[in-house]
Amino acid sequence: MMYFRFLPRLYFIFAILFLLSLTILAQTEDSKTSPVIVQPGAPGQETRVLPSNTKAKLPPVSRKDVEFMQGMIHHHSQAVEMTALIEARTENKEIRRLGARISQSQTDEMNFMKRWLEIRGEKTEMEMPGMEGMDMSDHKRHEMLMPGMLTKKQMDVLKNAKGVSFDKLFLAGMIQHHKGALEMVKDLFNTTGAGQDAELFTFATDVDSGQRAEINIMQTLLGDNP
Repeated sequence: MMYFRFLPRLYFIFAILFLLSLTILAQTEDSKTSPVIVQPGAPGQETRVLPSNTKAKLPPVSRKDVEFMQGMIHHHSQAVEMTALIEARTENKEIRRLGARISQSQTDEMNFMKRWLEIRGEKTEMEMPGMEGMDMSDHKRHEMLMPGMLTKKQMDVLKNAKGVSFDKLFLAGMIQHHKGALEMVKDLFNTTGAGQDAELFTFATDVDSGQRAEINIMQTLLGDNP
């Protein structure tokens, strides 16, 4: 008799355990389910569900895109070299602050450009015509002048200057350098089929706006701002 009295409770307990087991099983199965990849459709078209093993493909880039990134890495490296001269040659706080800003931003940008190129299987350094395979760390590197870059003679004069003389040479040289970068961006966007990659477009646009702003700051410090 006691056994029959507990049967309803036992059925109830078994039912709860059964439901819990179904819930756990469903959650386990859900965790094994591959993520759903949805490709938005063009205007007026439906979205598509892609296979779970679909891999993202990088958009095609033009040769000009690659050359722009390689050239801008080389271009930025001289700007960083110029800012490294500041500490030992001037006590001007505004120059020091500006130099630190340029050094940090252009170092970060060089790292971005190198990653961009490496992901696409491209070299991070430019090649001079007829110089393929040569070690570009030698004295030939400084001869590869992109627009606005200082010549070896200009760099030597800057290195030998101090105080107010250095300040003026640095500002004039960096303005020249920044204007060269603006030329490179303009040339990129004026080239048919170039600058279409979303990351590159955003980067080049940021370079243009950022360096224009810094040119205005440097012109003000130099006393040349109208």
